[in-house]
Amino acid sequence: MAPIKPANFAEGEASVLPTVNVTFEPGCRNNWHVHHGARQILICVSGRGWYQEWGKEAIALEPGTIIDIPEGVKHWHGAQKDSWFQHLTTHVKTGGEESNEWLEPVTDEVYNLLK
Repeated sequence: MAPIKPANFAEGEASVLPTVNVTFEPGCRNNWHVHHGARQILICVSGRGWYQEWGKEAIALEPGTIIDIPEGVKHWHGAQKDSWFQHLTTHVKTGGEESNEWLEPVTDEVYNLLK
């Protein structure tokens, strides 16, 4: 995870849309999780990855794919088995306190079914 800071900002100045560049090695994925108080936006920039919401089919990700994740939606994202993957991520506040609720891992059994 590498925070991205606008070059014209002074020390301590904060962006209205904080952004982080996240890199996953092949096969790496995060746990199922839920964002509270914010929507999450993923902007895929390199490699190939996966995004999946609880109870839905996984979506293959490639450079240029954008995913807009509503507040409160259980999901995971990460790299495909044979590819590095990189996305930019930001959160848009929806009200209330922002937090991430980290849940169970995406099992190898579930992950290995993706093609």
